[in-house]
Amino acid sequence: MFEHLSETFFNYDNKLLRTVIDLFKRPEDVIVGYIEGVRKKYVNPISLFGLALTVTGLYMIIINKFFPEMIDFSNLAIEGQEEMQRKNMQFIQEYQSIIMMLYVPIYALMARLVFFDKKRFNYTELLVVFMYIQAQISIVSALLTIAIGLIGYSSSMVGVFMLILMIIYTAYALKRIYKFNFFEIIVRTLLFGVVLAITFVILIVVVFIFMYLNGDVQEMIEAQRATKEATQGSG
Repeated sequence: MFEHLSETFFNYDNKLLRTVIDLFKRPEDVIVGYIEGVRKKYVNPISLFGLALTVTGLYMIIINKFFPEMIDFSNLAIEGQEEMQRKNMQFIQEYQSIIMMLYVPIYALMARLVFFDKKRFNYTELLVVFMYIQAQISIVSALLTIAIGLIGYSSSMVGVFMLILMIIYTAYALKRIYKFNFFEIIVRTLLFGVVLAITFVILIVVVFIFMYLNGDVQEMIEAQRATKEATQGSG
């Protein structure tokens, strides 16, 4: 295993470094090249995505150990929902790898809807596209988040910065892959945002139903009521 990792990621030719750099400079060469049969020049999407999952796992360990304030969003929670917020964050941390893997088929399906008039890639090929994009975003985001944590910025600022970075890079990569002009990619990005918003609404409804059936909604209501009564009593 060590020999395989050394040959793949740490040899003098450094296929990994070339892949990461070219995903910024020429994402179409890496992604479209792989879809069209180029296999030896760059790290394949499954290996890169596996590396991204590993880096993300290590990143969570480092953040929890040295920068816990960066993932503490309790100050953003509605009064009485602090415990619910804590449980949600714990769930996201525990299942982050699975959540990250689910992004790929969901984004690929959304791309099929947004690029309905473009028949260049089928759904399986779009899985490759977003596997590369998601892996690149995850690796770079993990490294940048740790660097920002060393500087001492707040979690909310880091979250906003990473969201903007994700949108810009995804739009840039798709622009190069589909050969859109600036106006076209702006329109497609806005349309992608609308589809994403609808998707999130559907997911929120599903989560709410799950929480209701699990009794979490009633627990949240009771916690809010108790906090309100305690506030009124102290007043």
